[in-house]
Amino acid sequence: MAVFSDSIHFFTTILLFLNFITISHCMESLEAQALIAFKNQLKDPMNYLDTWSSSLPPCQFHGVTCDSNSGEVIGISLVNMSLSGSISPSIASLRSLASLDIGQNSFTGTVPDELLNCTKLQFLNLSTNGLTGHLPDLSPLTSLRVLDVSSNGFSGDFPAWVGRLTGLVELGLAANGFNEGEIPESIGNLKSLTWLFMNSCNLRGEIPASIFQLTSLGTLDFSMNRLIGNIPSSISNLRNLFKIELYQNNLTGVIPPELGSIPGLREIDLSRNQLSGKLPAELGFLKNLTVFQIYRNNFWGELPSEFGDLKFLNAFSIYENKFSGVFPANLGRFSPLNSVDISENNFSGPFPEYLCQNNNLQFLLALNNSFSGEFPDSYASCKSLMRFRISQNGFTGKVPDGLWGLPSAIIIDISENYFSGKITTAIGISTGLSELSVQKNNLYGELPAELGNLFQLQKLIASDNSFSGQIPAEIGNLNQLTSLHLEGNEISGFIPSQLSMCNRLADLNLAENSLSGTIPESLAMLTSLNSLNLSSNMLTGSIPDELQSLRLSSLDLSMNQFSGRVPPALLVIAGDEAFDGNAGLCIDDLTDNRVNSLLSVCSFRDGHKNNSKKRLVYMSILFVMIVLSVGLAFASFKSFKLEEQRKKKDMEEGSEEDTSWKLESFHPTEIDAEEICNLDDDNLIGDGGTGKVYRLDLNKNRGTLAVKKLSKGKGEQVLMTEIDILGKIRHRNILKLYACLTRGKVNFLVFEYMPNGNLYQALRREVKVGKPELDWNKRYKIAVGVAKGLMYLHHDCSPAIVHRDIKSSNILLDEDYEAKISDFGIAKVAENSELTSFAGTHGYIAPELAYSIKLTEKSDIYSFGVVLLELVTGRGATETIYGEGKDIVYWVSRHLDSEKVQQVLDKKVSISMEVDMIKVLRVAILCTTKLPSLRPTMRQVVNMLIDADPCNSITTRKDNCKD
Repeated sequence: MAVFSDSIHFFTTILLFLNFITISHCMESLEAQALIAFKNQLKDPMNYLDTWSSSLPPCQFHGVTCDSNSGEVIGISLVNMSLSGSISPSIASLRSLASLDIGQNSFTGTVPDELLNCTKLQFLNLSTNGLTGHLPDLSPLTSLRVLDVSSNGFSGDFPAWVGRLTGLVELGLAANGFNEGEIPESIGNLKSLTWLFMNSCNLRGEIPASIFQLTSLGTLDFSMNRLIGNIPSSISNLRNLFKIELYQNNLTGVIPPELGSIPGLREIDLSRNQLSGKLPAELGFLKNLTVFQIYRNNFWGELPSEFGDLKFLNAFSIYENKFSGVFPANLGRFSPLNSVDISENNFSGPFPEYLCQNNNLQFLLALNNSFSGEFPDSYASCKSLMRFRISQNGFTGKVPDGLWGLPSAIIIDISENYFSGKITTAIGISTGLSELSVQKNNLYGELPAELGNLFQLQKLIASDNSFSGQIPAEIGNLNQLTSLHLEGNEISGFIPSQLSMCNRLADLNLAENSLSGTIPESLAMLTSLNSLNLSSNMLTGSIPDELQSLRLSSLDLSMNQFSGRVPPALLVIAGDEAFDGNAGLCIDDLTDNRVNSLLSVCSFRDGHKNNSKKRLVYMSILFVMIVLSVGLAFASFKSFKLEEQRKKKDMEEGSEEDTSWKLESFHPTEIDAEEICNLDDDNLIGDGGTGKVYRLDLNKNRGTLAVKKLSKGKGEQVLMTEIDILGKIRHRNILKLYACLTRGKVNFLVFEYMPNGNLYQALRREVKVGKPELDWNKRYKIAVGVAKGLMYLHHDCSPAIVHRDIKSSNILLDEDYEAKISDFGIAKVAENSELTSFAGTHGYIAPELAYSIKLTEKSDIYSFGVVLLELVTGRGATETIYGEGKDIVYWVSRHLDSEKVQQVLDKKVSISMEVDMIKVLRVAILCTTKLPSLRPTMRQVVNMLIDADPCNSITTRKDNCKD
């Protein structure tokens, strides 16, 4: 009987084992299928998922982790693998999945609801992707400990349901497009939370008191929102806090002294708020503090001396406040400071000696204060410095010799002080220097030849000093140099011909010196030169005709001793004033009938020979032009006939070939070729030179698209350009090109639909009489959006892309008035490009394009400046009120004094916004500066516009910021 019992037990064990093997194999097969289905939704350019194959068990798939006992899949880690595509619902089959980590990829689409079936999920990281739509309610996943969906494009209401995930330890919701709302009180329920990342979540209102009861919290980040109110003393409850990020909000009040009682606090960033008052001395008790940033607030008074006792401080940034008094003498003495920016305050007295005591300082910026006395010798050995700016202070004495020789320096700026002494030969050690600014001091002596060693130098500004001697010929070695200012010195000798080797030089000013000799003809080789000022010297001889080949915007040769004939093209560019004070100069009577000219007409004796030659040249040119015109007319006629024959042939052949549609997609969307082609004239929304644009409502409620049917000729050229550019770039402020549809000679481009039309139209619409559709907050949002789109084209695309036709009618607006740049039909890459045809729209075209064939981003910046002027004034780029041949730039420039400037502002926009509008007006004026080299870059423009945010302004009512 015992033997029988043992036999039954044995067979039962065998059956259970075989059953387990069968179930495990079945489970393994199901999980493999789910993972392969997940892979099939993705593009994997780096082939990371090659092992995801039916020939291998899922536990051998790259990035997949299995339970050591059951063999079930419990983890997927695909971080930063350049993957794109959507998240497959097949993920729901992985019932034991505990960790899904797919951050830092390019996943798009929505998060599938099926994810809720993964009830054992503890770790979910979807951050830094392109996911959109509403984030599903994940609160049923009660095992979640880490949830990070930051840096995506999620929309809809803020996910308040996170307050029910009471087991969360880390929560990241930052940088999404949630609707504006307040921080839910329920987040205070997450008592185990150590990391809270809610940057750029469109949050408003005050920080709830419940947040300050999260005693486990280590990182608190509510930066870049619209939060108001004070920082409460209850923040001291967060005893484990080591990082607090509240920058770029609208917080007011003072820093509570209790903040200094948090023992482990290492990083504080409260910058760009409206905080005020004195800094509490208790902050100096934060012995572990490494980063302290409170710039762009309204703090005042003296800095607590206790900061000098800190031993780990690395970054210290307090610029643009109202601090005063003597700076703490010991700051930096015991700490490894790397970055210090104390600019734009009112510190006085001696400069602190110890900021570079530990030889780690790279960034020292102290411009625009009231420091005085000699600059400390201790900085002579600070060879780690990269950016050194102490301009606009009251320093005296000599610059410590070692500060001229900084091997890592990119910028040295000591301008607008009272320094004396020489630029020493040690300057030749600073070989990485891109900018040297020493203007408006009392420096003297000769400029050292070692300046020629600074091969990366772009700007040399040494004006308004007492430099003497000759201009070093070695400056000709500086082929990166774009700006050379030596005006207002005592420099003598000749202008060195070697300057012509500075082939990127755009701005040359040698005025108010004692230069003699003639203008070197070789200066005509400076093909990038925009501005030339040689006035108030002792230059002689004639003005070289060769200078006429330069594409100058500004020229001043006045107050010299030039003689002879003024080259006529230079006279057209600069006018008589540019040649005033040169008694020996004259102009040709053939040049112009200049009744009120300051210059005399060249005499017969001086000019007869030249005039005879000129007449012969003019007659020859006229003859050649007549011959060319006749030839071009004949060629055009032949071309017209050939085109007619080609069109006829196309019509005959069109029905015999290319019967199938070819679809090229650039963004995932369901497009039916026949649906695209059946366009209704009732839905025509635009008609331009390159084709007609139609609104297309897709059937089955699949949304709305804009379809452009391209015309032949120009339209075919646009097709190639738009596909080449829009098919490759991705940015929220650039219009999406979904697809291109072609058959034979018929071409369609399919774009996202913009329900609010273009900016030109929107600026002229009213919601009711006297109330414009676009209030100032909407206009500001549009300005920033366009600026960010252009910044992407200019700075993030390689090579850079120049749009060439930025105007209000090419800026489209979605349902939320988010701006989208459109119409790339004449865009070009900037790298090594020259203009082969004149392009753009009158009123938006940069002035240098009238004479320059070199394509740069600066022309886009000018056009964008015109758009800013439209936003500020509510007027168009060209209107009859400006005068014949005049534009908005000219009209605004006539109102720039303080009494008239408000006259240009759009009266229909709330008067309470005048201060904010004037901030943007200033940016527009910078962008439309005549000289391209003086215009800011788009990166600089974006930063300036962010600073002009009306919702960060004290004068702005908060209810104006709700839209």
